[in-house]
Amino acid sequence: MELETPIFELPFLELPEATTAELVLAAQEGDNEAFGTLVNRFERMVQAVCWQRLRNHAEAQEASQEVFIKAFEKLEQLQEPAAFPGWIRSIAVRQSINRSARRPPATSVEPHSLEGFDGEAEAPLTSMLNRERIDQLNEGLDRLATLDRSTLVAFYIHGQSLVQMSDEFAAPVGTIKRRLHVARKRLAKELECLQAV
Repeated sequence: MELETPIFELPFLELPEATTAELVLAAQEGDNEAFGTLVNRFERMVQAVCWQRLRNHAEAQEASQEVFIKAFEKLEQLQEPAAFPGWIRSIAVRQSINRSARRPPATSVEPHSLEGFDGEAEAPLTSMLNRERIDQLNEGLDRLATLDRSTLVAFYIHGQSLVQMSDEFAAPVGTIKRRLHVARKRLAKELECLQAV
């Protein structure tokens, strides 16, 4: 009878020094201590994301706990272990949005509070969803190589023309077009990883 050799030799794994990907793989194999180490490693980041959206310490704490419960339940669905930081962050954003959407708005109905209201402001949920998209886009850009990121930022954010970019990057316009095409594909791939919740 041939014994299966485990892919992951846990007794030799020093959890605090393990990479995030190693911890995710161990947790997916049922190692609760590895998941606990992931919680310790990312707890402050998750709480900061929740606080940023909720602006209430108690609610941010509760939302953080919900994030890690959801992450524990869905960990098997994470196909790219190294993507755990972005994955857990996107869960935190969604949990915070859900929690803030459930609580009643704290708005005044005094007549003076309606002065200057033009009726064209974004709905709170729309605003939060737009903010989430911007956060994910920024996170995706941060994960790109410097050349890809600077190419996309120059064209889409700074509004530079292909000719201006050609001068700035000291490259022919055809090369700039190719870089934009490749950088867009790489960004799309990063955003897919971030949205794998």
